[in-house]
Amino acid sequence: MSNTSTQKVPFGQKVAFGLGMLANQMFPAALGIFMVVLVQDLGFPGWMWGILFFLPRVYDSITDPIMGFITDNTRSVWGRRRHYVFIGAIIMGISFVAMWQLHRENSLIFNFTYFLLWSFAFYTGLTIFSVPYVAMGYEMSDDFHDRTNIMAVAQWIGQWAWVIAPWFWVVMYDPAWFENADTATRSLSVWVGIGCMILAMIPAFFIKGKSTKDDESLVPLSMGNIGSGLKEIVKGFKEAFQISSFRKLCIATFFIFNAFNTVASFSFFIIVYYLFNGDTGAAGFWPTLFGSVGALVTTFAVIPTVAWMSGKMGKKNAFMLSQSISIFGYILFWFLFVPGKPYVFLFALPFFSFGIGSLFTLMMSMTADVCDLDELNTGKRREGIFGAIYWWMVKFGFAIAGLLSGAIMSFVGFTPNAATQPDGAVTGLRLFFSLVPIIGTLIAIWIMRDYEVNEARALEVRAEIERKKAAQSAG
Repeated sequence: MSNTSTQKVPFGQKVAFGLGMLANQMFPAALGIFMVVLVQDLGFPGWMWGILFFLPRVYDSITDPIMGFITDNTRSVWGRRRHYVFIGAIIMGISFVAMWQLHRENSLIFNFTYFLLWSFAFYTGLTIFSVPYVAMGYEMSDDFHDRTNIMAVAQWIGQWAWVIAPWFWVVMYDPAWFENADTATRSLSVWVGIGCMILAMIPAFFIKGKSTKDDESLVPLSMGNIGSGLKEIVKGFKEAFQISSFRKLCIATFFIFNAFNTVASFSFFIIVYYLFNGDTGAAGFWPTLFGSVGALVTTFAVIPTVAWMSGKMGKKNAFMLSQSISIFGYILFWFLFVPGKPYVFLFALPFFSFGIGSLFTLMMSMTADVCDLDELNTGKRREGIFGAIYWWMVKFGFAIAGLLSGAIMSFVGFTPNAATQPDGAVTGLRLFFSLVPIIGTLIAIWIMRDYEVNEARALEVRAEIERKKAAQSAG
């Protein structure tokens, strides 16, 4: 059953959805920065950090598709999504705060076990919130261009997480703010957890859903139906990947996002060790500015430009052009990291930012179009399953990126926190920093070269769906 409307979605509804995106992005942005405290300040060995990074994400990858099936088939007077978004927001916010209440006076094993258990609680809340939340965005509109506008507004608001989060570094390690970083995370986690919990609740209150209480087309959710439910999940995965256009969206996203995250941490090391000869103090705010200014450029320049491009030339062509611009940005970085002149790299950021800045704005809009194609083929609305699969690819790419990042540093001989680096190590990082994203982006462009769902095809699919509905109503 679709909640779509041929009317344009009111701007206030787009903002309500976008505030949920701010929470959805602030949690991982803050988590990535706070995690350093475990090793740097609480003495967690590398193997503990690896387990804490890996196990909850494996758990997350299993629960996402299950939640997708549940939210797609929920019969409720509130619709299929809203109450899950509300409940997930509460679990996510409370568990995030609890997770960071770590004290160095406790034993290492206690802190490790405590953090791991609360991580599972946090990722449970994240799944309950994020899967129906993303699906909610897919079904807000059936208008080809308004879908891009919805995602552009959401990504514009969500990008502020990446503008704000890098400044946590400054607060955490400034003794004028906190005596040490673990004290800082205990306090900052309260502000992040409670603030983002409130933001995450907003879509549940302001984005309405039609009642599905009496929808007989949905698979009944009951303990006795678990076996058939698991079969439906597997079937949903197979049918989703049988749609060529959806397969291309997932694989292209995997290569772009994976390549970006593989080298993302290298910017810090390049700025400190190449621009400032290993002097972290002299580097000052420049590593923070790299992330924060890049996010500001994405917010105010890239996302509005991409939304405009999509309306003028179509989503696929906007994707191709945006990613080509990002390749130019990565090439510029090779020339614009100049020792003694750190400000010069800022000129590459507007071009570089087109890569990730355009990716989710366009891909989430195109996924909504593919959900229409799936409805035409199967008669079902399965935004939850499609959203879960798409974001599973994103998370899988993120995990792979972590492994590749470490492998590259080992390959070039770079050792973080070492006083001096071997000859060629920093140059090797610079080379991979430009080369890996360029290769990943070129592969993605090649995959998307014959993407099928343009505006004409999307309108054709919608018209056919409406004809089928009209025939069923007449029958």
